[in-house]
Amino acid sequence: MSDTALIVIDMLNSYDHEDAELLLPSVHKVLPHLTSLIARARRSEAEVIYVNDNFGLWRSHHDELLDTVLSGPHADLVEPLRPDENSLFVVKARHSIFYQTPLEYLLRQHGVDTIVLCGQVTEQCVLYSALDAHIRHIGVTVVEDACAHIHRDLAEAALRMMERNMQARIVRSTAEEIF
Repeated sequence: MSDTALIVIDMLNSYDHEDAELLLPSVHKVLPHLTSLIARARRSEAEVIYVNDNFGLWRSHHDELLDTVLSGPHADLVEPLRPDENSLFVVKARHSIFYQTPLEYLLRQHGVDTIVLCGQVTEQCVLYSALDAHIRHIGVTVVEDACAHIHRDLAEAALRMMERNMQARIVRSTAEEIF
């Protein structure tokens, strides 16, 4: 069992929200890096954990969320990232993957002490999740070319903040040692 887990943030998405039009070009750009990263994590037997908004559907579970987004107009952005039978899934309601979720407990139960963050949005959910991991003494790696952004300048600033203030490793998806 690896002590590192890949966290895929908010990629099961209908893109029916404010800022979606600004986000979509970045999602298209990072999609090949994301799919490659997920495949690499699976080959290395690292845990792959999807942490996703539930879009206010409090009765929903991951299959229902997946069915909803796969029946929408942006299914082509979700299908390549589809969770497999070994993927874990955590529903979140706010920006951070840790805020009022069982993720920290799940990571501890699986012996994970380092997380690799990818998904969306760099300057929001990825940034807040990195901060929350840092204060929990969980190591953070951010795969910059596998993170989509709304505003490039804010994403670049967020990456610098994560590296400087949270001691996050910032890497590209082709980096040798991620898992």
